[in-house]
Amino acid sequence: MDEQRLQRALAAIDAANADDPNRITVRGITRQKELAHAELVTGWIRRLRPDASESLLLAARAHHIRRWTIPRSAYPGGRGGYLRWRRDLHELHAKEAARILTAEGYDQATVSRVRAIVRKKNLATDPEVQALEDTLCLVFLETQFLDLAARLDASRMVDVLRKTLRKMSEEGKRLALTIEMSSEERALLEQALAG
Repeated sequence: MDEQRLQRALAAIDAANADDPNRITVRGITRQKELAHAELVTGWIRRLRPDASESLLLAARAHHIRRWTIPRSAYPGGRGGYLRWRRDLHELHAKEAARILTAEGYDQATVSRVRAIVRKKNLATDPEVQALEDTLCLVFLETQFLDLAARLDASRMVDVLRKTLRKMSEEGKRLALTIEMSSEERALLEQALAG
């Protein structure tokens, strides 16, 4: 792994996400949403997979690159519109990642691998894609659980948590229990894990 090239590529991805007009407060710091999100996913990848490949680290950082440029409101309501939006986002993220990685001198095999991970190709059989999915779920729990739990009743929140946990590996679920949360939130998470 060429650490200097990796750092340049991560910085280029961060620069692309620094334009995000949306803000999020995480761990007491308010900043650009996708920039913070990308750093959180990268951090969780490093915890989940200390031996993470360069491709996985790059995909983790680029998985939502420039996401705000394709708003959900530009698509019809309902599941069909949602799925089209998600598909188009995956393509945007893969394209933007490829552009940056190519400019940083990555070979086509690495660029293709990062694109496949970002698109979540072969989720059921690819351990690196599963690792990315785990970390996305961990970031959801860390950044959105509290707000969502305030809007939903307990049984509905447990249902959302069960759907999230079904996407995760056993190691990902173990890490979910390390997230700082209130006793009420922890009880909901433990109920979902037990079900």
